[in-house]
Amino acid sequence: MQQVTQTKVNPMKVIRIEKLTLNIGAGTDPARLTKGVQLLTNIAGKPPVKTITQKRIANWGIRPGLPIGCKITLRGAEAAELLPRLLAAKDNELNETCFDGHGNVAFGIHEYINIPGVKYDPNIGITGLQACITLERPGYRIKRRKISKRKINPVHGITHEQAVQYFKENYKVQVRGEE
Repeated sequence: MQQVTQTKVNPMKVIRIEKLTLNIGAGTDPARLTKGVQLLTNIAGKPPVKTITQKRIANWGIRPGLPIGCKITLRGAEAAELLPRLLAAKDNELNETCFDGHGNVAFGIHEYINIPGVKYDPNIGITGLQACITLERPGYRIKRRKISKRKINPVHGITHEQAVQYFKENYKVQVRGEE
């Protein structure tokens, strides 16, 4: 009788999505900030958090404590449900420069009406947003825990190539600019 060998996948090497962050920068314009908050609420279904400045930049009219943008972080099923729609807005094509060497992917969407399922709102107008996806593996909790924090071993980290491969396999994304 012939034996069939199966390759086992190490469960600690499986890549997953930690979080999806949507961000809109408004600068010092309060009307644009209000529109950004409304847009992120429409897309994610939850109210976003306003981002507050920490520094003073006199040339830009920015002072500490001034809200200059809004963001929302989605995890788990919410992030998994929204990510394919965001990638569809980019026609499932990302530039190679969107991927960094630590398992993060960031891209911008110029017009929110390109996202499937989001309709044009005349109160908001046409505006864009930035999406950032953070990938992780099991065991990454050690860098966030309260007691005995540790760095992630570089062997266990997610490389640029592994992040590109994850998006190609799971989301059928084409990466432009590959050699």
